[in-house]
Amino acid sequence: MAGKGREMSLVVEVVRSGFVESRHHVRMLTVGADGRPLEAHGAVHVPASPRSSMKPLQALGMLRAGLRLEGELLALACASHAGEAIHVEGVRKILAGAGLDESALRCPEDYPEDRSVAERARVYMNCSGKHAAMLATCVANGWPLDTYLEVTHPLQRAIRATAEELTGERMAAAGVDGCGAPLYFVSMLGMARAFRAFPLGEAGSPERRIFEAVTAYPEWTSGGSRVEASLMRAVPGLMLKAGAEGFEVFAFEDGRAGAVKVEDGASRARTPVTVAALRSLGLDTGELPATTPVLGGGRVVGELRLAAAPA
Repeated sequence: MAGKGREMSLVVEVVRSGFVESRHHVRMLTVGADGRPLEAHGAVHVPASPRSSMKPLQALGMLRAGLRLEGELLALACASHAGEAIHVEGVRKILAGAGLDESALRCPEDYPEDRSVAERARVYMNCSGKHAAMLATCVANGWPLDTYLEVTHPLQRAIRATAEELTGERMAAAGVDGCGAPLYFVSMLGMARAFRAFPLGEAGSPERRIFEAVTAYPEWTSGGSRVEASLMRAVPGLMLKAGAEGFEVFAFEDGRAGAVKVEDGASRARTPVTVAALRSLGLDTGELPATTPVLGGGRVVGELRLAAAPA
């Protein structure tokens, strides 16, 4: 692998009241505008589950299969949303455009992040935008709806083929994601390679349409107060998608890209490493802090910080 490689993962410290009370080991990879790896900390070549970081690739597979979405609704198809009103209304709009309602969704029921809404419903589940888009793709092709989550379904075969094309890797294994959709395992290098395809896509291409939708509507892919949206607002031209178990992938408009994976799955450790990765690539993160506050009694008493910034 080109660039600076290190077998050891990075370490994020959780500091409370002056004491380090926890440590998270994190893999990190950065790739230059020419596609060559620059920094590699930890086993970035070992397959891992990108979880929801895979959603833009899934959305691309759907667009290639005939899904017709644009703008904020296309961003929502890539989302791990917060169940806000815009997200719920958007999911219902995608379904209605396919002649369906939320009863067709096969994702689990969930609550929105705003717990003033008391009832559980599938439309609030953070992956419901992706599921609505999957159903709309099935309607466009005349594919069965009840079995759209099965790994052998034509929709899922099309998505897998797209993921393997963009990552340049065969999916190492298949499983079931938290939302019930097929889950694949691939290397961080493969995911960074795949994300570069979005900003570098030709004008009007499905890849470029996804890039433009996600970067224009970051609150639709996560939530108005989510850190992922804050990162994209702080760095114009940045496409970023977080996944469960501490995974995150990003690509800048010129092809610079990277991926982060927290070894123990703690999502709280992602941000300090992601900010360090962006800065190591020379991207201007403005006033975006490199640490995350730790609270005690409602006030800041410490921070999550990268123990040693990449050299």
